[in-house]
Amino acid sequence: MADTKKTATLTLDGKTFELPVHSPTEGPDVVDIRKLYGQAGVFTYDPGFTSTAACDSSITYIDGGEGVLLHRGYPIGELAANSHYLEVCYLLLNGELPTAAELEKFESLVTNHTMVHEQMHKFFSGFRRDAHPMAIMVGVVGAMSAFYHDSTDISDPHQREVATIRLIAKMPTIAAMAYKYVAGQPFVYPRNDLDYASNFLRMCFAVPAEEYEVNPILARAMDRIFTLHADHEQNASTSTVRLASSSGANPFACIAAGIACLWGPSHGGANQACLEMLQEIGSVDRIPEFIARAKDKNDPFRLMGFGHRVYKNFDPRATVMKQSADEVLELLGVDDNPILQVAKELEAAALADPYFAEKKLFPNVDFYSGIILEAMGFPTSMFTPIFALSRTVGWISQWKEMIEDPAMKIGRPRQLYTGETQREYTNVEDRG
Repeated sequence: MADTKKTATLTLDGKTFELPVHSPTEGPDVVDIRKLYGQAGVFTYDPGFTSTAACDSSITYIDGGEGVLLHRGYPIGELAANSHYLEVCYLLLNGELPTAAELEKFESLVTNHTMVHEQMHKFFSGFRRDAHPMAIMVGVVGAMSAFYHDSTDISDPHQREVATIRLIAKMPTIAAMAYKYVAGQPFVYPRNDLDYASNFLRMCFAVPAEEYEVNPILARAMDRIFTLHADHEQNASTSTVRLASSSGANPFACIAAGIACLWGPSHGGANQACLEMLQEIGSVDRIPEFIARAKDKNDPFRLMGFGHRVYKNFDPRATVMKQSADEVLELLGVDDNPILQVAKELEAAALADPYFAEKKLFPNVDFYSGIILEAMGFPTSMFTPIFALSRTVGWISQWKEMIEDPAMKIGRPRQLYTGETQREYTNVEDRG
């Protein structure tokens, strides 16, 4: 907890209460209200918790107004440009960038745990072939606790480490298996001679009938998607993982809860919504029409993938993601894909329009990641599973931080009750 050097005064019904104020290393001061109910007999009211700090954390910091995203103090743009995903995973988990020897050991641990228990394959046959991949992932990840009993004791530091490695290592395998199952294709086992992103692409797109060579440009773009979605502070799914964890639930159940929350269209479905918007536009010649509609306050149409709820200036992840999108489109081309043609022209039209600059509606990471995944050949139903795969390390880092915090207690939000006051019970024959 940050040092308390100031206090805030609350006056209520003529009584005055002094509340500690904590000053963080970055961001606004925080008024400590933990003793407010006991002292004053009142709760605070903050639907959505948008003004409430539910924890203290040293993992990720966001300043939406300035377009800042830091992981352990490092700007996300520098990490995405110079590091790869597993290196960022190590940073999030341990607080420091690894040495060469530490990184080699960590990569080896992850690589050698990518296979899932063979019995888990049978889980997939219980799902319909048209099941959403996220539905499959929620079920299978939650079921991991039935197979890996030696890493469910959250009080044991060694078991926590084992669970951490297993989740990071096996999530790409589970996501790829969900994709293959829905596609009606055989599962592809992971290979230990491939890097994290290349392994995932191969498990998704290889078939037994021929060899599959992973293009390094696509692997790098995939790695950047993983990196840029690794953690995003106390968002809905991360808060869900923390709340589930506060009860002492095992890590696999907690991560499954995070996946379920991420599945919501207001959270993890942003890049899918972006692609659906591009499909609605349909062709380049209709872009002016939709640009005009986006400017019309009375029209419900909105440009998906432009602007961000958190970032009021620009999305710091978007610059690196745009570079990867340009590389992928140059490699694969857009001539045969009208959706990608629309995306390129829409990006140019919006960036050239003063209206969007004034409103700070710049393309965000979801716009560019959606373009990349579409170009690679992923169906939109796989966009959120890939997001979940990427975010797993952030969830686990937050989970570990919370479990290791001696001040941890089970979450118990309060409410502003608006129902009936106590009343007399009426027998059924007397109700009229």
